[in-house]
Amino acid sequence: MSALVADVLVSLPVFMTPRLIAAMNMPTSPDLVWHHATVTRARREAQNGHRGAIVWFTGLSGSGKSTLAHAVEEYLHQRGCRTLVLDGDNVRHGLCEDLGFSAKDRTENIRRIGEVAKLFLDAGIIVLTGFISPYREDRRRVRGMVHRSDFIEIYCDAPIEVCETRDVKGLYRKARAGEIPEFTGISSPYQIPESPELTVHTGTETLGDCVHQVVVDLVRRGICSLPADRAFLPTIEYEA
Repeated sequence: MSALVADVLVSLPVFMTPRLIAAMNMPTSPDLVWHHATVTRARREAQNGHRGAIVWFTGLSGSGKSTLAHAVEEYLHQRGCRTLVLDGDNVRHGLCEDLGFSAKDRTENIRRIGEVAKLFLDAGIIVLTGFISPYREDRRRVRGMVHRSDFIEIYCDAPIEVCETRDVKGLYRKARAGEIPEFTGISSPYQIPESPELTVHTGTETLGDCVHQVVVDLVRRGICSLPADRAFLPTIEYEA
């Protein structure tokens, strides 16, 4: 291994795992070993007072994924939980700014998000992701990165007609006019989850009701221990 490659490997941030390095076609050395931290996930979770989890919101554009994810985060935050939302638009301003919307790029986008979400899971944080993530195989791959009890897929079920009424960016209009290629639901497929942990009907139910359903499910799964009341539920609704 050259001195230059050695310097690069030494300078990599801690989240660059051997598997991720291999995925980037970077050379590895048999001398590299995984370093096990003394501060474990279990210790972090004990300090946090709750388990870590990946709560994966999926659905069409305009189905309310990000709105619901942020509303759930607000509820949990006010109850002392440590949380983070990974938003589909936000990550494309940095981590995934080099990716487009082809099938290949969408797959890579979700792979990167899965790896980042896994890092926060290991920190004992409840990470909520709001991504269209249209392909079942991509979602299955992220699920396979962690223990099955750590990944909670939530399908935000809203008819495309409802999603179009919430289209504040005018994306559906542009897609139907042919101005945006490969737009999910119009010119690119969305594969509905076959067995999600939870389905919330974001097209017909209030935001508060949807938040309540998600929180009750997290409590039922032992992610956190919160009163089953409706305090702190949002009074705002989905964008329209």
